Amino acid sequence: MEDYLSFPNGKIIDLTHEYSDQTIYWPTEKGFELEEKFGGMTEKGYYYSAKKFTAPEHGGTHMDAPIHFAENGKTVEQIPLEKLLAVSIVIDVTKKTQRDLDYQITQYDFEDWENSHGKIPDSCIVLLQTGHSKYWPDRQKYLGTSKMGSGALSELRFPGLHPDAASWITQNRCINAIGIDTQSIDYGKSTHFETHRILANADMPFFENVTNLEQLPSKGVFTIALPMKIKNGSGAPLRLIAIIPNKN
Repeated sequence: MEDYLSFPNGKIIDLTHEYSDQTIYWPTEKGFELEEKFGGMTEKGYYYSAKKFTAPEHGGTHMDAPIHFAENGKTVEQIPLEKLLAVSIVIDVTKKTQRDLDYQITQYDFEDWENSHGKIPDSCIVLLQTGHSKYWPDRQKYLGTSKMGSGALSELRFPGLHPDAASWITQNRCINAIGIDTQSIDYGKSTHFETHRILANADMPFFENVTNLEQLPSKGVFTIALPMKIKNGSGAPLRLIAIIPNKN
């Protein structure tokens, strides 16, 4: 029989945080809730379990669709799957974020990666490793504050992608998507979300609260990013995995 399926064989790495009552959301959001509707033996003698969950679109490991910050941008279900299954690269700025919690990834970080590994491949997914996911699910360390509500927003502190770098990557390289291991693609102190706006207006989906990037090599990884298919959604929970191909 002809082998018409081609899929990478290798080690699978889960890049997704679990959803639970510990899942971190924006301080103004209520968060994830799981309610048991039934659990136990039925009157007919068999075991049955059913639960109901509620959650905002944006929290935990999730995808932002362009519509999130671009009025005419694509919604979740409109993003082509071809953009979400791709070779990935990992740009590691952990040493810089250890020295500066407010570090914003720059164009020079992209260029430094290229100096070592060659030009960022077309149609790839870029994953930004700040090392910040090690703090999950400690809200104080991960967000910079454990407070809830609008009063917490001025206290947010975590790394992000600088707007100038977002402009550079969207204008000078042809990538499918970009992800980061922090609460937001904009750094914590952002108030105008310029990076969100630049990426959204470039019609680019992006991922937040990614984890386990330290387990990946700098290049040569295949990534599958499948969001919940929410019609008209501005974002969605995301199951993100990476496959490190076996060496022949």
